Amino acid sequence: MSAHPTLALAGVSKSFGAVRALRDVSIELHAGEAHALAGENGAGKSTLVKTLAGVHRPDQGRILLDGEPVVFTGPADAQQAGVAVIYQEPTLFPDLSVAENIVMGRQPRRSLGRIDRAAMRAAARELFGRLGVDLDPGRPTRGLSIADQQLVEIAKALSRDARVLVMDEPTAALSGAEAARLFSVVEALREHGCAVLFISHRLDEIFALCQRVTTLRDGQWIASELVAGLTHDDLVRRMVGRDLGALYPKQDAAVGDVALKVERLTREGVFTDVSFEVRRGEIVALAGLVGAGRSEVARAIFGIDRWDAGTVTVDGRELPPGSPTAAMGAGLALVPEDRRQQGLVMEMSIERNIGLTGLRSLRRGATISRRAERDRAADWAARLRLKFARLGDGVGVLSGGNQQKVVLAKWLATEPSVLIVDEPTRGIDVGTKAEVHRLLSELAGQGIAVLMISSDLPEVLGMADRVLVMREGRLSAEIPRAEATEESVMNAATRRAA
Repeated sequence: MSAHPTLALAGVSKSFGAVRALRDVSIELHAGEAHALAGENGAGKSTLVKTLAGVHRPDQGRILLDGEPVVFTGPADAQQAGVAVIYQEPTLFPDLSVAENIVMGRQPRRSLGRIDRAAMRAAARELFGRLGVDLDPGRPTRGLSIADQQLVEIAKALSRDARVLVMDEPTAALSGAEAARLFSVVEALREHGCAVLFISHRLDEIFALCQRVTTLRDGQWIASELVAGLTHDDLVRRMVGRDLGALYPKQDAAVGDVALKVERLTREGVFTDVSFEVRRGEIVALAGLVGAGRSEVARAIFGIDRWDAGTVTVDGRELPPGSPTAAMGAGLALVPEDRRQQGLVMEMSIERNIGLTGLRSLRRGATISRRAERDRAADWAARLRLKFARLGDGVGVLSGGNQQKVVLAKWLATEPSVLIVDEPTRGIDVGTKAEVHRLLSELAGQGIAVLMISSDLPEVLGMADRVLVMREGRLSAEIPRAEATEESVMNAATRRAA
């Protein structure tokens, strides 16, 4: 490790009005080291990243480059100093080739000023070689996967001699194989002397990839330490300020009558012959690999997509295919995987989002009662321990975990008998995960039937009374809680269904 860190923050504080986003925070990023930044939503991670990237200027404290104080007056200064941020969803020019995106604004030219496309592609090929990946420099960027777009952004950063790469939740939208390839790219970056700052809610990734970790909590620096000396529980404790033995607070609940019955449900080319039951008081997990058909089954049950054969029955009432209105009327609620696109209206307020599913009950004559809407939203915000400034604020200002709570509140306000939750804790911090798990357990205890779709195996094992495993559009196994292990679920997810 070099004597001086490549880039460091020393005693940095940053406020936005009355909100103190960072308070006396220090971090050192060294060449050849992957350094994790851990913390719950709202801990100050985004503000720290934007400070390193030149978007925000510190109110107090210093930025040090190779041990010398430096002032970034904007993102261009940070890029000039060798700082590059790779965001979760890259912003490339879709109509240009991979190579053109990499050298945008710095195209190699021939003697008469014409762009040297052969040199441009050769440079891109050399960069991908350094990263150990095979990507065609001549192909259009449009249609690339998120994983390949990230690789183009990383190659672009290297082409600009980036010395510090900040990777903000880079694996959130990636499959397991794509994440593994990204990890090998990070190793290659380290070998070439880059300092990498890696931000992820997935703690197992931090332990697999990083040598050092800095933890923030409520805008304050908690610790910077070697990953090798930590356990998973140690890191969670630093992030949330308490022991989190109850990350999966599963309560015993009395199991009642069948609330949801799915029989031989089929949608041609998507899923086939799917049958299962969920009883009141149960949490049943639908597990499987990405693309197994789990979300598609949920969409069909709720009536978003029509099915071709089979039946769906809620509390003895058979539903017509393709009718969300009928599903809601029968007592079904669906919390979708993509809360921003499908679960919320981002331009609306918190209280208006919560009230969307109950507009009929909130109507007073020809108008909606604003007081009833506000009272209902305040009640659910209190029940779900929502963190907000004002109910009239736009839902977009909330953290990911609190946005998820708003989606839950919106559907719980319908008083459903069956709650379907698709990836209920994806992209939210570990402390809020525990709150969502507590809520699901309480709902089951109140007699609601919960169908939980999750790719998080510890979540499946920690919360489910039964695990239904899908593979290639078919149910391949039903595993009771006592017999469910990571091995048994993965075996069922990867072997051909009987």
